[in-house]
Amino acid sequence: MKIRSAITFVLMAGAVLGMPAFAHHSFAMFDQTKQVSLNGTVTEFQWTNPHAFIHVEITGDGGVKETWDIELNSPNNLKRQGWSSSSVKVGDKVVLVANPLRETARKGGLFIAVTLPDGKVLGDATRAGGGPVNVPVVP
Repeated sequence: MKIRSAITFVLMAGAVLGMPAFAHHSFAMFDQTKQVSLNGTVTEFQWTNPHAFIHVEITGDGGVKETWDIELNSPNNLKRQGWSSSSVKVGDKVVLVANPLRETARKGGLFIAVTLPDGKVLGDATRAGGGPVNVPVVP
């Protein structure tokens, strides 16, 4: 009975200690060689850890409404870059630039820049207009 309890304890401890590793993911799910420019309306801004999100509704092909889920950095890092929890508001008309998901069935991407209604740009201002993507050349 003691051996079973010890094995159970070790397995549970391993599962708990391994949880932080599952909490963070790579950015391989995003195609960083491509970018999309989304002109739409913010439906939600999540100022949450480990990553903030902007949800924006756009009018896609044929007039169909689509909601894109854009992943940002952590609120802690965003705050150091001049953001606050009220930087983006529901109802804001924005132009958002992102690297799209590789999986095309879902509408989402990795944040590059957002142009707010007052013209202020948050993120990479050099790519806010959907400018060039610098892809490293591998010899």
